[in-house]
Amino acid sequence: MSVLPILTWPDARLSRRCAPVEGIVPDDLIRDMFDTMYAAKGRGLAAPQVGVMQRFFVMDVGWKEGAPSPMAMINPVIMAAERVPVEMEEACLSIPGLSVPVTRPKAVTVQWTAPEGDIHMADFDGFEARCIQHEFDHLNGVVTLDHLDPQARAAMLSEYEGNRP
Repeated sequence: MSVLPILTWPDARLSRRCAPVEGIVPDDLIRDMFDTMYAAKGRGLAAPQVGVMQRFFVMDVGWKEGAPSPMAMINPVIMAAERVPVEMEEACLSIPGLSVPVTRPKAVTVQWTAPEGDIHMADFDGFEARCIQHEFDHLNGVVTLDHLDPQARAAMLSEYEGNRP
């Protein structure tokens, strides 16, 4: 197990759509992504954030509260989204130190393949739904800043650039 380097904005790979996974995602890569996510104190980590341009991510929204629920989603598809939008501040491991207000559906239905090859479909709401949508965005080359209007984005980028070492 090892901690992988996390790409940070403005790395161009964070703006590229990922290719579908063909075949199997190596178990050691999934373990390394979980180790990386936990070490960075995150709740989700998408493959492109560690330079792997394929459609999968790991997440564990409960580990900080003592109720671990690790999950890896390969080739996820959001099948349905509730029409009720909710705005929340979102942080991102690839844009450290910056929280951005993002409006998202409060619930989603997702289909994905598990690392063992089984296909699953389930409903998620609350923070789980938000985390899935955030990581799903990464698979499509979308970061939190892309949810802002041009003026708000420019202000956030200025803040981000001012906070970088």
